[in-house]
Amino acid sequence: MIEISDEEFEKMVVEEYDAIPDDMVGELENVAILVENQPIGERPRLFGLYTGHPLTNRGMYGYGELPDRITLYKNNIQEHSDTLEQLRQRVRITLVHEIGHYYGLNDAKLRELGWA
Repeated sequence: MIEISDEEFEKMVVEEYDAIPDDMVGELENVAILVENQPIGERPRLFGLYTGHPLTNRGMYGYGELPDRITLYKNNIQEHSDTLEQLRQRVRITLVHEIGHYYGLNDAKLRELGWA
């Protein structure tokens, strides 16, 4: 397990998000990217979670809507990373995976694409 400070982790998240090609991510609209620790004992243990309305399910959406959220669970990602490069890779994969949910992709499709 590798541990880094919250500030270093958040910086890594920004760097990895910025490194994702624009044609892969597109323009996320009304989405907040958060970093949290998943409470111990909560199941299932997740690296990330998308909460919101995928583009494929949006009807009238706009004024007054809270932003969708992509949450990265720092404690779980760190726990499953032995090196800084593994940590960076898990952050990247988790971001792309959760962005995939924003675009309406399910876990099976994300696995097929190598992002699960």
